[in-house]
Amino acid sequence: MLKFFADRGGTFTDIVAVTNNQAIINRLLRHPERFLIVPLPNQEWIIVYKLLSENPEQYQDAAIQGIRDIIGLGSNEPIPTEVIEVVKMGTTVATNALLERKGDRVALFITKGFKDALRIGYQNRPDIFARQIILPTMLYEQVIEIDERYDADGKELIPVNIEQVKQDLQAVYNTRIRSCAIVFMHSDRYHHHEEQVEQLAQEIGFTQISVSHKVSPLMKLVSRGDTTVVDAYLTPILRRYVNQVASQLPGVRLMFMKSDGGLVAAEQFQGKDSILSGPAGGIVGAVQTSKRAGFELVITFDMGGTSTDVAHFKGEYERQLDSEIAGARMRVPVLAINTIAAGGGSILFFDGSSYRVGPESAGSNPGPACYRRGGPLAVTDANVMLGKIHPQYFPSVFGINGNLPLDKDIVVQKFTQLSQDIATVTGNTRTPEQVAAGFIAIAVENMANAIKKISLQRGYDVTEYVLCCFGGAGGQVACLIANTLGMKKIFLHPYAGVLSAYGMGLADVRAIREKGVEQPLTSALIPQLQQVMESLVIQARTELSDYEDSNQQEVIRKLNLKYEGTNSTLTVDFTSNVTVMRENFETEHKSRYGFIQLEKSLIVESASVEVIQKMDTPEESLTTRTRPLDELPKFVEIVRMFAAEQWHDTPVYRREDLQPEDTISGPAIIVEKISTIVVEPNWKAKLTERNHLILQFKN
Repeated sequence: MLKFFADRGGTFTDIVAVTNNQAIINRLLRHPERFLIVPLPNQEWIIVYKLLSENPEQYQDAAIQGIRDIIGLGSNEPIPTEVIEVVKMGTTVATNALLERKGDRVALFITKGFKDALRIGYQNRPDIFARQIILPTMLYEQVIEIDERYDADGKELIPVNIEQVKQDLQAVYNTRIRSCAIVFMHSDRYHHHEEQVEQLAQEIGFTQISVSHKVSPLMKLVSRGDTTVVDAYLTPILRRYVNQVASQLPGVRLMFMKSDGGLVAAEQFQGKDSILSGPAGGIVGAVQTSKRAGFELVITFDMGGTSTDVAHFKGEYERQLDSEIAGARMRVPVLAINTIAAGGGSILFFDGSSYRVGPESAGSNPGPACYRRGGPLAVTDANVMLGKIHPQYFPSVFGINGNLPLDKDIVVQKFTQLSQDIATVTGNTRTPEQVAAGFIAIAVENMANAIKKISLQRGYDVTEYVLCCFGGAGGQVACLIANTLGMKKIFLHPYAGVLSAYGMGLADVRAIREKGVEQPLTSALIPQLQQVMESLVIQARTELSDYEDSNQQEVIRKLNLKYEGTNSTLTVDFTSNVTVMRENFETEHKSRYGFIQLEKSLIVESASVEVIQKMDTPEESLTTRTRPLDELPKFVEIVRMFAAEQWHDTPVYRREDLQPEDTISGPAIIVEKISTIVVEPNWKAKLTERNHLILQFKN
């Protein structure tokens, strides 16, 4: 029995496997430098493995290669799929296609007179003083206007001219475009015209047809249209990737993580649901492990190689309906994640007057300077310079043959050169380590600001929260981030370096369905809302029809409410009591905006239903103390680390040598197979019986 959970990130692909196969474990134990193996209760083990996402000389797809390496197969041997129970994956394939504008060619079919509606958008001015407005590039290549129209009450004003539409579709098809987005006025309620055109597009042979009333069944032509275009642009790329993975795993149950934090069967995975596929796994992993550790108020902090994702959790997953990702607007429920371009690979440079960190990343090829591929200085290099990362505790996977350790000499050489350049330009003489510390301080400030955006700016007191740090680089800056925000507690799971992949294994299958309502919230509306909710539950359950055990299903009903005449919606739990819903809305509004408007009536913008199918999830491993309580853990060596403006002699501990109740005072470094944890001065680390590391600020 093998279960695989994989997360393909920008730099590394992380794989977590659960197995009860003793033979596989015995073989992997011969390579302790490559695989982390943790025993679980009832004769099972967890295997943790990391490999570079892009390594074209060695393999085509990192996730498939990871599965091969764990099972122990040569490059041409077929994967024995009968031993694999399930593969659950998150992928950045669609996100990268959107960032790099490498999706499929798309034609947009829209109601006559609205040809430029998506180009004009909402006239937002994010930079109010910019004289040169740079509009995001449109994802569609052609726009064809269709002469059709319903009015707002569903009366057909202009029927679809079937012959004309056939000609238009054929003309587009002849230009070799195979993906189309169909977006008509008022079609969120009145679908007939869209269905007619969809039928014709199928007959002509379009391979991807995204129809707005199915993709985003909510009012507002622009946001519905944008979402439909994104779906048409990304789904074909995603299909190809899913098919490529599935072809290597015939007959295996394959599931993907959606942006809303739920799993979905591979064949139902769509472009609009895939943008935050990888980061969503991290949020699920962080929240579920934090709850197991007894924390209910959590700020999740995921620092990888390319970017950092932060999110806020207070009892339930926070989702947002409207989001803009990589210049593309979308209206689908996604986890509320704030992403900034700051990670271990973020490039450091001096622009003549100030230090800059990112947003460009060195990626995995060439990677930071220390990766031995001629890369630029990056955040990881700054930590090497400061003695927070030591090559002997980092996997030796660098250089041309992928078998050399990090290169510290090039880092010292480059920082020495940079400090001389800065001194020449500014006359400000600083040592190479002070320069490196300056860059880290800027990166930390950028990441702390991202956390303020999702917490303090929305009325939450961040000092009451635990900071759940994960991602390959999270543990290196955890204490510095907490110091900046005044947070007192940090939680580090033993799989923190691969928590996004582990989160795939902790996630449930979720189906979310929504419907626009746009009516005042009154007692008379409740029966109608209940009917809407029931039909949405039936729709959502059809997506989950593969799961026999429907007793394990939970249903959550929500309403999106707003004050009449405003546009900002807030989500409340649906009950049959209007007064309770109004009170909940006002409490949230006061917390978020600082005021309430008692004289205004509430409008129900939309209703949503989430059906959750509970899944079997791996258990946490338990550890026991074998050393006497008064015996301190032994460090491996003493190294030099630069912290708080000076060099410290700092002990290095291995995480696997620590036992429950062990306490370590900073400055100290705790190394794991998959990440490095820096305990800064004024912090102490304590290990619990579940092998959780809790860092606490010493007053």
